[in-house]
Amino acid sequence: MTYLRAIGRAFALAAFSLLSWVDVLIQLFTFALLCGGLVFFFGPAVVWARGRSATMRALSARWCGVEVEVPYRPEPPAPVRERDGWYRDGNQLYKRAFWISWQHRLTWAMEDPATAREFSWQLVNPLCTLLLPVATLLGGPVVLRGYGRWTRWWLGPRPPAEPRRNWVHRHLESLGHQFGILALSLVQLIFSAVQLVVMVGAPMLAARVVQWSRSTTDTLRREAENWTGVRIPRPYLPPPGLPVPRADGLYQVGRQLYEEPFWPLQHARMRWILRDRATWRDIAGGALSSLVSLGCSLPALALFGWAMTGLSVLWFWRPFASSPAEWYPLPAVSTHLGALAQTPVIVLALVIAVAPAPWLARQQARFARLWFGPTESTRLAQRVERLKQTRSDVTVTQAAELRRIERDLHDGIQSRLVAMGMKLGAVEALVDTDPAAAKRLAAELRAASSEALTELRVLIRGIHPPVLSERGLLDAVRAVALDSPLKSEVRGSLPGRVGEPVEACVYFAVSELLGNAAKHGAKRVSIEVGFADGLLTVVVTDDGPGGANPARGSGLRGIERRLGGFDGRLTLTSPIGGPTKATLEIPCQIDQEPSSPRTNTSSETA
Repeated sequence: MTYLRAIGRAFALAAFSLLSWVDVLIQLFTFALLCGGLVFFFGPAVVWARGRSATMRALSARWCGVEVEVPYRPEPPAPVRERDGWYRDGNQLYKRAFWISWQHRLTWAMEDPATAREFSWQLVNPLCTLLLPVATLLGGPVVLRGYGRWTRWWLGPRPPAEPRRNWVHRHLESLGHQFGILALSLVQLIFSAVQLVVMVGAPMLAARVVQWSRSTTDTLRREAENWTGVRIPRPYLPPPGLPVPRADGLYQVGRQLYEEPFWPLQHARMRWILRDRATWRDIAGGALSSLVSLGCSLPALALFGWAMTGLSVLWFWRPFASSPAEWYPLPAVSTHLGALAQTPVIVLALVIAVAPAPWLARQQARFARLWFGPTESTRLAQRVERLKQTRSDVTVTQAAELRRIERDLHDGIQSRLVAMGMKLGAVEALVDTDPAAAKRLAAELRAASSEALTELRVLIRGIHPPVLSERGLLDAVRAVALDSPLKSEVRGSLPGRVGEPVEACVYFAVSELLGNAAKHGAKRVSIEVGFADGLLTVVVTDDGPGGANPARGSGLRGIERRLGGFDGRLTLTSPIGGPTKATLEIPCQIDQEPSSPRTNTSSETA
């Protein structure tokens, strides 16, 4: 690369980088529309901005001599049509694949870490490239190659970094969480006003609008838990089922009869929305949570802004401005010594602004939990509904398990015993006339009895593995991990033994998860077992390709049904590209008797 060519390329890169600010404005505008409920534009804007980054990666390789790999996660797969012709996404059914594909692409674009890095690069890069021609005039092609490496650091893939644990990062992050909860509370306030207007002006649209608004409240609950660790469960009553026709085929609502189920369903949904206390608590919480969040965040925001403005005035405005900044509420200084003397005051203001941020963010989330979380009556109603569902699931699962055992006994052991009985009859007939043939049949009988015994042991192991009774849950999990073809590691400890039904449930759930991981191409898996506050937790993490969905896998739905019988739950995190993390949680009690003195199995495979 010649010196003049490097200068020309530096000017071209500087001009091209200014277009990044256009992408930033478009993304901010579409994000504002997203907060207002127009969700169709943000995802395409993010994907469209990636075209500019792809061009910059190509220019970095061609002009700077630095190859920059594509950092994005793999795109989500296309939705698969079910046998009945519908597309399923979770508990929702769609006639067309457009909505599922659009939702998956939006999630893919927003949750990719490369998206945040790319947005930051779009903000910072134009400022840096304005100085690139001057630096290239002084340094030549070396500066251009350095810019290529800088671009690779921003736009290239990065290995997963360990989270930073220093005090400044934690508290600045918590300050951002404060403002995030405030912003979500204000959005909730807007949607609460919309709900009230629709309930008064167009009550037949209230059910749809309230359900649409609840997605915003769910976002506040989810982000509050991610940011502060304060979990806010969903408090809503289950939706009504489809209306049941009378014997004459008509649908009755009060004294009114309908030929079609549309209006009865709308009336049922309307009553469901209006009678649910969580609907009115969401509306009230939108106003109260906004006020509390504003009171917690406004002083910190004012003090932080005052301090950052002071640093800018002292060290950026003063050396270049012809007149002092009289508008700033600190004595005007004209020397570096005076600026240095005022800097500790501004730094102290910064510390005061960010020091209580983690505590204040948790208080905001706890206040939001008071209004957006379930009450005791709601918890009881949800508990009753869940017990009804799990009772039905347990009954169906138990019946299916009994049918499986009966089928295995009928097709396996029973057929072998019938064949052995026939051979015994042949032995009785041949023992006097042909002793040699009788001996051969007796040898076959001995082999058949051994095979029948082995098959019976396998069947018993499928009902309740002996390793659970002999060694307990933790060693049984280690044993099934050792039998897996994956490189596995089991960590954790249990203070005692849990109930045998719970042990069997967790054992078969872990076996199913290990089988799924091996089937979908994972190489390594880690299993963490723990018990705290009456909750048994098992976390299974594999390095597979991700994209697991309980709605599309009968094995995962079976795990959910197993856990539901014990009031447990399965939490699955499986982004496209991996890793897949499955968390099993079951409330139970621990028997504090000492564990078996048998030798423990190894916790890691070779």
